[in-house]
Parts: sequence; C-alpha cells; structure tokens
Amino acid sequence: MTYLSHSLLRISVLSTVLASAWVGLATVARARTSIEFSDTTIAKRDTIAAVLTVPDSLLRGRLARLQKDVPLNYHKAVQMYVDLFTFRKPGRTKLAMERIPLFFPLYERMLAEYGLPDELKFLSIVESDLTPRAISHAGAGGLWQIMPGTGRDLRLYQDAYIDERMDPVKATEAACKYLRDLYTIFGDWELAMAGYNCGPGAVKRAMRRSGGDTFYAIYDALPKETRGYVPQFVAFTYLMNHGNDHGIFAENYEYPIPHDTIQVSGFFNLETFAKHSTMPLADLQKMNPAITTTILPQYTNRYPLRVPRQQYPYFASHRRAVMDSASRLPATMAHILLAHAEDVRYGADSLGTWADLGRNPLARMSLTNNTPVGETEVGPGQMSSTSARPAAELAVAEEDETEAVVARRHYEVKRSDRASSRKKAEVVAEMKRFKPRYHRVHDGDTLWSIVRRYDGLTITRLKRMNNIRGNALRPGQKLIVG
Repeated sequence: MTYLSHSLLRISVLSTVLASAWVGLATVARARTSIEFSDTTIAKRDTIAAVLTVPDSLLRGRLARLQKDVPLNYHKAVQMYVDLFTFRKPGRTKLAMERIPLFFPLYERMLAEYGLPDELKFLSIVESDLTPRAISHAGAGGLWQIMPGTGRDLRLYQDAYIDERMDPVKATEAACKYLRDLYTIFGDWELAMAGYNCGPGAVKRAMRRSGGDTFYAIYDALPKETRGYVPQFVAFTYLMNHGNDHGIFAENYEYPIPHDTIQVSGFFNLETFAKHSTMPLADLQKMNPAITTTILPQYTNRYPLRVPRQQYPYFASHRRAVMDSASRLPATMAHILLAHAEDVRYGADSLGTWADLGRNPLARMSLTNNTPVGETEVGPGQMSSTSARPAAELAVAEEDETEAVVARRHYEVKRSDRASSRKKAEVVAEMKRFKPRYHRVHDGDTLWSIVRRYDGLTITRLKRMNNIRGNALRPGQKLIVG
C-alpha cells in the first residue's frame, strides 16, 4: 500500500470513528450501573456521563461474525472494555498489535497441537499484554501469568536463576494443558477461562451460590477481577480484528530474532558472554526470558541458551575463549561451591528433593557434571588450587605430640573455620552483585503478604535484606526479595 493510499485509509477510518462517536454521544447520556474491573473503574454508580463509544449494534454484529468455538457474547462489560481500549487506552491495543508477530505463530501452533480453539491466543493479551517477564502483584508470571504453585504442578522449573514460567514455549504449552483440563471440568469455554483466572474451585463455589451454570449467570458471585476477565478477552478479540476500523494501527512490529541454541553447563556469566561473543546483551535477555538474573549457577547442566544467529559464526570461531571467559568464577567464588552459598535456595519450597531435579528436561542440574559444551570436564576438586583438610583429620594427634602441639592444631582448625566463614560471607556478597529480584510495594501490601509471594522468603530475611526495623511499608517502596 502506498503512503498516499495509507493516508487516505486513515482519513476514511477517522471519518468512520467520528461518525460512530457522534452516534454514541447522542445515545449514551444516561445513568450506568457501576461494574468493578481489575485495572480501572470505567463508570461510577448513578453518574450521568457522555463518552465516546462504539455503537452497540455495530459491536453486536461484528462479534457474531467473529465467533467460532469460543462464545463472544455481548454484555455491558464487554461494551465498556471495548470503549476503554478504543478511546481511553488505545496505546494498550496498539502495543498488543505490534507484538502479535512475536508470539501468535507459536500460540497458533501450540493450540492446534492440543486441539484447542485458535481464538484462545487473545487470552494472553488480557494476562500480560504479551510481556514474557510480566509479574503480577500476586506473583503470577510470564505471558500466561502462571502462579508459582500452578507452575510447579505443570512441571515448570523455578529457582533463583531460572523461571520457566517466563519461557514462551514452555509456558504456552503449560497454559494449553491447563485450559484443556479446565474445559474438561466445565465443558464451557467462558467458565474455563474464568477458572483460569480465579481457579476452578472459585468458579464451582460461584455456581453453587448462584445456581447458574453459565458465566453471566454466575457473574455476580464471581471474584471482582474475574467478572472483568472474560469481557476483556472478548474486547481484545474484537479489537485485534477491528482495531484499524477505529483508527488504531500498529507501527513498530516486533518479530522473533533468528537464533541458534548452545548448551551451557557450569557457572555462566551472561554479561561476560555477551561482551566476548559480540552478542547484544539485550538480545540474549529477550531471547532467554526464563533466565531471571545475569548468571547461571555452578551446578547448571546443559541449559539450552538461545543466541542470535547473526553473531553465531563469530562465536563458533572463538568458542573456547568466549566460554572460558563466561564460565570463569569470580575470585571470591572459586573456593566454595555456589550450592553452599546462603542465597541459593532449593528444597521443598521450590524443587522438592534433589531427586526431583531429573524432572526438568531443559535445565537439568548436577553438582558434579560441570562440562561446558566443547570443553573438557572440570570436577569440583579442580575449582580451587588448594583443598582444606577436614577438621577431624587435623585434630588427630600423633603419638609423640605434646598437648601444646595438639592445642595449637585445634587453634589452627578454629582459625581455618573462621576463614571459611569469612569466605562464605564473601561469596554471598559477590552473588548479590548479580541483579537481585525486586518487589514494588502496592497499597495494602504487608510484610506477610509479600513473603507469601516468593518461595524461600521469610519476614526476618526480607527485613534484613532491606534494613527494615519496624513493620511499616510505603506504597512505591522498592524491596529486595531475592
């Protein structure tokens, strides 16, 4: 399309929008009942307002033509969300349009593999605005906003360095499995989507309280956020198909970066790797959103790292030097395994037992296998030039030793223990240089509500990391949580 024809199209669309607006202004000056939404209150109770609106007759007709397997029912909540994202927040609609090429081909393929309706791809816009690293105030994460516990149930690996809820491929597959299971439970896509938002138990309770068996029949009995969830899905389904008709155009489309994959084992510094491989760090982070810091720990085993194809030939020709630099532990870490450091958290809160590590096919972990791809194996004993003798061994007195010698040896052991403690403290300090996780305090947040959102976090530890003396928090405060 030429620039002139594109401009004429915009003028034509603008005329249509203005005409629709005049129709809306002529018909909307009436009282509206308040509906609670998750991100904004659109209409205030018993308030007369004249607003720009998409004519309901136009919206009803278009929704009927768009409907396939998932119901696109017209409702006053749908009307208000369409108006919101058309006239008051068109930027959110535009942003979603621009990110469609980045994720929708993946969604369409995965939904087809699981035999699910193609239009469920629009649900991810409601969830995250197509942002892979989005985190909600409740701790849900990724494109599909999966809660930590649900993620573990769906076999999405999570620790202080890797969070597969942020991985587009694995998170999309997990979301497909969950949606499939929810539809099996309810046999209704509107109820299944509601269950995705608030959990199947909450939907069943709403059905019992209301006696209804459809979404709008149980609408008033659902949690407030869920009441707006399905209407938002319908609104975005409409706008992704008809946004241009209302003057909303994508301008800067985002596309996947062509990539190759290398397997990483052992300690790995992403910033150092980017510097020595000539790969932009921003591209590496965009392509590997499941890596939540700039490092992978020493026990990493064959993690599949996506790298830009454009810079891969340079990396391939300098592979050994690049990997040697990126896998070199900082000096303060060289004497102690990272797994022993205070900030590395494993166990029942995140992974279960060490035997459970074999469940994760993409980030298999081992304390003994640290072989970078293309490198020779380096065992744990080779991480340090010297190895401390066990205290029990040092404390054994030879037959001809005096008590003074034995006492001196015990003193040396104690001094060695203190040195080891100092070294551990240095390790912890060194690790904290690497991109800690933060939480932004919202209205209503308490220390207790915050620690419940992050695995392994306690109130004592939260207060210690942030130098908090009392229990008071202020909205907007930025807290280190890991």
